[in-house]
This record gives sequence, structure tokens and C-alpha cells, in this order.
Amino acid sequence: MARLRRIIEPRTRATPDLVAALRALARPLRSSADLDPLIERIGGARCALLGEATHGTREFYTWRAALSRRLIVEAGASFIAVEGDWPDCYRVNRYVKGYADAGSSARAVLRAFDRWPTWMWANEEVADLVEWLRRHNEGRPEEQRVGFYGLDVYSLWDSLREVMRYLEGAAPDALPAARRALRCFEPYADDAQEYARATVLVPESCQAEAVKLLAEVRKRAPEFGADGRDGHFVAEQNALVVKNAEAYYRAMVRSDTASWNVRDGHMADTLDRLIEQHGPRGRAIVWAHNTHIGDARFTDMAERGEVSLGQLARERHGEERVALVAFGAHRGTVIAARAWDAPMEVMRLPVGRPESWEDLLHEAGGRDQLLIFEPGRLPEESLAWRGHRAVGVVYHPEYDGYGNYVPTVLPRRYDALLFVDESQAVRPLHLAPRAEKEPPETYPSGV
Repeated sequence: MARLRRIIEPRTRATPDLVAALRALARPLRSSADLDPLIERIGGARCALLGEATHGTREFYTWRAALSRRLIVEAGASFIAVEGDWPDCYRVNRYVKGYADAGSSARAVLRAFDRWPTWMWANEEVADLVEWLRRHNEGRPEEQRVGFYGLDVYSLWDSLREVMRYLEGAAPDALPAARRALRCFEPYADDAQEYARATVLVPESCQAEAVKLLAEVRKRAPEFGADGRDGHFVAEQNALVVKNAEAYYRAMVRSDTASWNVRDGHMADTLDRLIEQHGPRGRAIVWAHNTHIGDARFTDMAERGEVSLGQLARERHGEERVALVAFGAHRGTVIAARAWDAPMEVMRLPVGRPESWEDLLHEAGGRDQLLIFEPGRLPEESLAWRGHRAVGVVYHPEYDGYGNYVPTVLPRRYDALLFVDESQAVRPLHLAPRAEKEPPETYPSGV
């Protein structure tokens, strides 16, 4: 209800002092060299979480890539972890580390990302970064190669099959637990929604089998598989995905808040496991939506009992060891779809809603800019709730001003913000997205 009130009540008009303070704080953003102050701000942080206001804006990908390259070269970052599925992203990891039979090119590996929305990671911007990572890793000892991993929880069936494959070679005596889990999930034929609905109608679920599978994998002594020390770690992570994905889908039909927290909790746990796996000097770069990397305590998410990856990272590692970097745009174009599993489109991103943070930043500069939030640099009114745009993979530009803004205390939710005044759509590796006016029949289903 509090969120609804904030949407329908008259919006507080920003004073000229706030606009002037934002203008004074902003630095122009034109080239990688303009990231110098942000590199300094991130400093020795253990985790640099890089956001995005949409899942389909080219500049969000290219600026994150530029920042990631500098953090790897200049600050010794150990890996990039993204809002993607573990099995798919681990195939990218094998490619960038030069493992045998890992794929002929970044584009070939990324085209195998076939779960909707494919464009999130199978795009030209990510492909360019993946090829750079491969070149960067060439000739380095395995423990010094920068990795690429997935943080998300959606790959239940793919992860279950990966656990089966691992156990067949490394621990055949543990296969019965995996087969029991597989038999339990088998009737739902890779359909997570069907499984979620079934848990409402039938008291029995696959929770026990998923928990037992993880326990079975964990009790095995780490075994060095074909990919060196990663073999057992990867199997355990896939088993963790199975357990948490089952919990996510079971919660999804009962409570949006509960399922959200399962998902972001899984992301935080996976990030912690990766940091631990990379040793005491391990440093992480994360790519995920602003709704994940921002601190939920400074949004209306907290009123609904929702947590976020960024909040959990600050709480677990300490604010001084975590940098939360948001990305936003005033207007432009974006890749999204009008319904889940619908064809992707190039859509118009309307100008920021009046009195939103996007609107004020445009008024303050009208250019691409970097803001680093420092105590005392902004007036007290900057700590008031103000809408901050959040566009998902499903988007309706015509309703942008009604449901796509998260009430936010911007300087507390993030440590910094990269703002693009006019954005462009990301470039997918799969079929070129249709424009808004083109008929969907020109696309095969599921793209």
C-alpha cells in the first residue's frame, strides 16, 4: 500500500538546489579514462557489483565491460559473475580459461544460450568481452585466469543433468540419490511452472530429494576432474541450484516476496562460494539488474520484506569492502518483450518520468555522466524517496510511468551511478529483434 501511495500521490518537486548539486557532482562520461574516479572509489573492495536499469541497453553492457577490464588489469579482479544460469555460464568460463573442447569462439559458445531471454547474455557486447577475457588469460597459470560464472537459480533441470554426468564419472555410488531426484522431477518435463503449480495441489514435493542430493554431493571428498580443482566445486554448485530452484518454484506460487528472497539469497550464497573458492585475495565483479545489486533497504522493497544481493553483500562483507554501481538512462531504445517467452523487440525507452531521478539527472546535465555519492555532497532532499526506473525483460513502454519506477533513496541505495542520456538497444547474437511494428510471425517461437 505504501508503494501505491507513492505512485499516485503528487510527486515532490525537486528544488533548484538539488539539481545544481547533482550537476556539480556529475563528471562527464566519454571514454574509459573517465572511469578513473570510479576505479579509485572501488579501490580495494572485495566485490564490485555493476547494475543495469534494463536487460537490453547496449551502453550498460559496454560501460560494464570497460569497467570490468580495468578492474581485472589494474585491481586484480578474479572473476565476473552474472545474472545468468550456472551451466551456460560455466561453458563460457571453460572457453575463457582455454579448456579443451571449450568451443571455437565466444559467439559459438554464447549462441548455445537458448533459454529465454536469450539476448541477456547472447549478444555482441558480451561476446566482445568474452573474447577479451580469453586473450587476457592466454599463457597465465590456471589459478590466475579470470573466470566467468552464473549466479542465478533458474537452471533446475540443466543443473540436475550436470550433477548426474559428474557422478557417473567421479562417484557412481552416489548416483541413486541423483536418480531419485531425477525421477521426482521427471513428470514435469522441464516445465518449472507446472512443477510450481503441482506443489499447491499435491502436498508432496521434490524438496526432500533435492536436499538429499546436495548432501550426497557435499559429503564426497573434492575430486579433481577434467577441469582441475573445479570439478567437485561445479558439481556441488549445480546441486545447490537444484535445491534452491526447487525452493524458488515452490515459493513462487505462494509469495512473490518469499521467491524473490530465495533467488537473491541464492545469488549471494553463490557469490560467497566463488569468493571463497578464489582464496583470500579473490575479488569479484558482478553484473546484474539494479534491483539486485542495489541495497533494498533504501527502496520500498524493504517494506515488503524483500532483500537484495547488494544488501546481503554489504551485510556479509562490510560496506567498505563492497561497491554498488548503478546504471540508468533518460531515453532511447531497448530490447525487451511484451510477455514472458514472447519475441524480443526493439522498443522505445520513453523520457524519464517527471520528478524521477532520471528526469533530474537529465535536467542537471543532459549528457552521459558519472556520479560518485559521497557524504555531504548532496542536500538533505536527496535522501527523499524518488522514482528510479527499472525495466525487466517484459516491458510495455506505453505504461512506463506507472509501474517501472522503484521509490529510491539514490545516494544510499548505491555508491555510484553511470547515467546515459540517450541509449541504444543491445545487439543480440540470435535473430535480429523485430521493430515494434513488425509482425511476430516473422520469428520462430521462443526466441
